Amino acid sequence: MSKMKIVAALAAVALLAIAGKADACTGITLKSQDGSTVVARTIEWGGSDLNSRYAIVPRGYTQQSYIPGGVKDGMKFTAKYGYVGLSVEQEEFVAEGLNEQGLSAGLFYFPGYGQYEDYDESLKAQSIADLQLVSWILGGFKTVDEVVEGLKDVHVIAIDPRASTAHWRVADPSGRQIVVEIVGKKVCVYENKLGVLTNSPGFDWQMTNLNNYVNLYPGTAKMKKLGGVQVASFGAGSGFLGLPGDVTPPSRFVRAALYQTTAPTLATADKTVRQCFQILNNFDIPIGIETAEGETAVDIPSATQWTSATDMTGRKIYYRTMYNSAIRMIDLGKINFGKTKYKSVPLDEMKEQPITIIN
Repeated sequence: MSKMKIVAALAAVALLAIAGKADACTGITLKSQDGSTVVARTIEWGGSDLNSRYAIVPRGYTQQSYIPGGVKDGMKFTAKYGYVGLSVEQEEFVAEGLNEQGLSAGLFYFPGYGQYEDYDESLKAQSIADLQLVSWILGGFKTVDEVVEGLKDVHVIAIDPRASTAHWRVADPSGRQIVVEIVGKKVCVYENKLGVLTNSPGFDWQMTNLNNYVNLYPGTAKMKKLGGVQVASFGAGSGFLGLPGDVTPPSRFVRAALYQTTAPTLATADKTVRQCFQILNNFDIPIGIETAEGETAVDIPSATQWTSATDMTGRKIYYRTMYNSAIRMIDLGKINFGKTKYKSVPLDEMKEQPITIIN
């Protein structure tokens, strides 16, 4: 690997290292009446354009992990299953994806709470960078159970010690979903029956925190009397008064949980995919909201750089971006992963929202 590429790899990781620039992600899960499960998520980064791409990865494609120093000298892994992934900064850094068996995996930032094991040179053949773990999962496994077993044989490491740690969501078409966190250098696996995930603190804490919002409910609060005075709601939706509206991970977790669980169950996966995008509109983070006074906001349209939805049953992955809100879809059923070549393509050919003139 050339020195220039090593520097570029380290620079890419360093860009993702600063925890204060809206390195946020919000994930939800919806089911449809036809039995399909759809996982959806946003990815935010307010520090720069992530230059995201989609990759089509065939069976038999071999990759090698980065190790500290930005060198590709870690574990080699070959895809048993073909998959489609959405990447950040570099095409190897897949943040969300779906494989031909219907297994979904995604990386969510987890700053301040995760702690990977220290890199051990003698174990480099079993060491994989956190930003490449999704690729390894998608290429190697078809069920959540297989992933849990496979994690026992690898060592997840950081390429750059300054970078934020991550945690991961893994789901399969059976509807089972887990969250994987590495805390105190130990791999922790949580069953995610709710299907929501954001960032820090840990998943277990986020689930406990939901108890603080047991008083919230859909609909409109009933009129009541306080002493001799009658009080009534100003408008619809007052059952959710007290729902946190800020963009911190705990607040987004609560909001996502309540929006998801009060959403009607729709007939088909296609309708449910559209519903996911509508719900996740509520989690778009505008540029500037995390920029302190005196700082200059980055010249990109949004901190929410892309949103995706994955129909695991139908083997389809959908996305839209900050540059183009039109929903685009890749149908894995139309890809011959035994014959196709590896391909990596920018999510947007043109980085500007198209406007259609109608007069």
